[in-house]
Amino acid sequence: MSPAPRIIACLDVDAGRVVKGVRFRDLRVVGEPVAAAGAYEDQGADEIVFLDVSASAEGRETLLEVVRETASTLTIPLTVGGGIRTVGDVRRLLRSGADKAGINTAAVARPALIQEAAAEFGTQCVVLAIDAKRETGGWRVYTHGGRTPADLDAVAWAVTGQDLGAGELLVTSMDRDGTRQGYELELYRRLRAATRRPIIASGGAGSAEHVAEVLRDGTADAALVASVLHDGDLTVREIKAHVAMRGVRVRREA
Repeated sequence: MSPAPRIIACLDVDAGRVVKGVRFRDLRVVGEPVAAAGAYEDQGADEIVFLDVSASAEGRETLLEVVRETASTLTIPLTVGGGIRTVGDVRRLLRSGADKAGINTAAVARPALIQEAAAEFGTQCVVLAIDAKRETGGWRVYTHGGRTPADLDAVAWAVTGQDLGAGELLVTSMDRDGTRQGYELELYRRLRAATRRPIIASGGAGSAEHVAEVLRDGTADAALVASVLHDGDLTVREIKAHVAMRGVRVRREA
């Protein structure tokens, strides 16, 4: 039997604060990462994803001290992304308490980084993060926190990433991000048909039913949730209860 799907709380972090926008723009401060991470674990989150959303665009490293403080409160896995350019950066993140490293911009610029990180730390530590925007016939990859288009198709890039050693695929629909309109189901169906790595769906969760939809029938292996948690509209526990009611197995007790 395959593992039960995961509900993952996402912390977009800018200047040490949790922020949230719509389609990667108009960021607003919604909390503080250490407190938010602890609260979401208490609610039953299976994992936390911490994304330093401005690190790559600003050409700097991830805020390691904030990562250390956040990791110190958690007993569940923590994935950290943003500003990772080298194997040394991955090593520093893991030593700071992260369990996995999310790589996006630097992997597009130099795909061998995925292979190098997987060889050094194992595929289970390497998450290929893909920001995808719909275009005619498919989805284009964007880098630098959604600011820069790349000459890559998102599904094809996901296949390349898995073949290089990425252990998971964290794929965000830029069109749905922060809109609460539901996940881009067609994107994840195409990814499921083309890849064999666990898929984390991100962008668009506005209700517990949206989460159930993207996890049902194995469309995605995990659902990333942000706005509805930050604004207090739903708790992880409430999402899990609904997902279970809809016939999708959940991890930990909801």
